[in-house]
Amino acid sequence: MTENELKILAQQLSNPEGEVGKDVAKMMNETNISMTKETIKSLLLMDNEKVLELGHGNAGHLSYLLDFADNINYTGLEISETMKSEAEIINQKYLSQAKFQLYDGKKIPFENESFDKILTVNTIYFWESPVDFLNEIYRVLKEHGSFVLTFAKKDFMKTLPFTTDFKLYNYEDIELLISQTNFKRMIKSDKEELITSKTGESVKREYQVLTIKK
Repeated sequence: MTENELKILAQQLSNPEGEVGKDVAKMMNETNISMTKETIKSLLLMDNEKVLELGHGNAGHLSYLLDFADNINYTGLEISETMKSEAEIINQKYLSQAKFQLYDGKKIPFENESFDKILTVNTIYFWESPVDFLNEIYRVLKEHGSFVLTFAKKDFMKTLPFTTDFKLYNYEDIELLISQTNFKRMIKSDKEELITSKTGESVKREYQVLTIKK
């Protein structure tokens, strides 16, 4: 890919827009599905829980999440109008128990202790103020709730040609961020998988699933 094509891809990964954004979102759902499923498993969902996802993309994984327990109430937040629209189209039959909403990526537009479980996959690279945003997540998470944060490790991300402007993390970086928030506990799970990268190569992706508790 040319330098300009890589720049466009990076922009679309952070905020998918238009027809190109729809294609990128489809590709993201396919390449990230294992990470997303591991994240959902780590939520340990129970009947009647309220779940918030930050940066849901096209939400092609929603049916998988809803199958984990009865009467799950799901809310997805996105900065991308294209992704909100795509998610609603793809998940039309689930809209009785799922809703998708736009936000600014900084302030979570819900009251304190609104959700039992919160998840996000491959979004932390784009957070402008990570500590402030983590405290927003803490604020809307119920007492004894769980927040599952999943991200690809810094050493792996550095090998990708489109991550130049991404903020990359390893576990120690996240640990430092969490120490500056109100969160108290964090459980780490290391994962790896073979994937076809967004530029077409076969690569081994190492990632972490962090379960963070009040």
